[in-house]
Amino acid sequence: GSATGTGRRPPRSYGHLEGDVRWRRLFSATRFFLRIDGGGGVEGTRWRERPGSEWGGDRDRDRDREEPGSGAEFSPNCKFMERIEENGYNTYASLHWRHRGRPMFLSLNSKGRPQRGGKTRRQHLSTHFLPMLVS
Repeated sequence: GSATGTGRRPPRSYGHLEGDVRWRRLFSATRFFLRIDGGGGVEGTRWRERPGSEWGGDRDRDRDREEPGSGAEFSPNCKFMERIEENGYNTYASLHWRHRGRPMFLSLNSKGRPQRGGKTRRQHLSTHFLPMLVS
């Protein structure tokens, strides 16, 4: 049915993006690349080529090679809802964690350090990331 007259926005369709599994680096609006180390620690780095700055990938290929980041190592903490914002950046809200009923977003502050989940909001630039293809 149509959403006209109900005051609600019609659902968006991003079917052209589904199944698009490629390695990406997340570059934040605070000018850091997101980096996740082998122990699960999160930080920002100014260097694009730093190990651990890749995001995504082909899980089946990784499982065959048994590399870090394979599907077998993912926990519920690694699942995020990606949203494309009006400014062209993406935000990533945890599917597992909430704070007082509000979503907790992946966020890097102006020094490249992760922010506590309860302090993050979708509107804050610290939560905005550009996915950049890894070549």
